[in-house]
Amino acid sequence: MASGGRIVLASASPRRVELLASAGVEFAVHAGDVTEEVLPGETPEGHVVRLAREKALNVAARVAGRFFIGADTVVVCGGEIMGKPKDGADAERMLWKLSGVAHAVITGFAVYDRERDDAISSAVTTRVIFKSLRDEEIHAYIATGCPFDKAGAYAIQGGAAHMVQRIDGSYTNVVGLPLCEVIEALRTIGALGE
Repeated sequence: MASGGRIVLASASPRRVELLASAGVEFAVHAGDVTEEVLPGETPEGHVVRLAREKALNVAARVAGRFFIGADTVVVCGGEIMGKPKDGADAERMLWKLSGVAHAVITGFAVYDRERDDAISSAVTTRVIFKSLRDEEIHAYIATGCPFDKAGAYAIQGGAAHMVQRIDGSYTNVVGLPLCEVIEALRTIGALGE
């Protein structure tokens, strides 16, 4: 899929880069610089879509290109919006909360067309069910360092794959970019040819 070098992924996430590249999209990468805190009264879906739009607009304000893709992912369990853990204790707390229960992984994305000052944005939710975790599994996983830049303190595509019993919905959404929906948004907004 050619894009004429006009697409910019507003993310430094290697997982998002790999996913978008796997679809054959040509793009540049520039990280957005936004504060990822939840605003009072904000729903999880509203939160991730807002941040995705802010990231796309932030990069569009300072980088050449026409189409800008922003994304943000959270884990929601028991009403708590879980972003990236602050430290090891926070990662442990999150993993214990996820142990043996279903939770939602919600990724918001935005595809912004700078030329038309228009955007397509949405949120995609995947239901994930963890097995009951053992203390040693949690501590060994935290010791790898993997949880610290992941929403909900885990990465399904890496060391936490053995913790996941089942997913209902998009796997790529859990990794951090709902690829099917993003590609369709890129086509709809005119960033990709047929």
